[in-house]
Amino acid sequence: MNSNTSQITLSSLDLERIEELLELPLYRNFVGADALRSELARAEIVEPDQVPADLVTMNSVARVEDVVTGESHELTLVYPREADGSPGKVSVFAPVGSAMLGLRVGQSIEWQVPAGRKLRLRVTAIAYQPEASGHLHR
Repeated sequence: MNSNTSQITLSSLDLERIEELLELPLYRNFVGADALRSELARAEIVEPDQVPADLVTMNSVARVEDVVTGESHELTLVYPREADGSPGKVSVFAPVGSAMLGLRVGQSIEWQVPAGRKLRLRVTAIAYQPEASGHLHR
């Protein structure tokens, strides 16, 4: 999923919360569980107060650009219970959400959309990041 196979960075709080969710029967075997676990396994873990400001963390609002069409979108990376279908909210358990987690500004992801074409999104900015805003325990 993540076209950049270099190591990603995650906060210890995000890792702990996602791993707890993956242990619940509801999420243990969801379709993207293995891909999400792979992303977590390759991550460098840092404390919330050490998270770089240009990193997509949980509850971050990232500006992304479709590399092919040039369209820009603002996506908020959320936990599954907060993915209520609102435009722009993406669950970390969705393929694009798993791939976005831990990306930095300038990095991109590529994944297959249901219509069969590949979509490539580049993170162009972080409009809001809890850690950079001092919300270390959200």
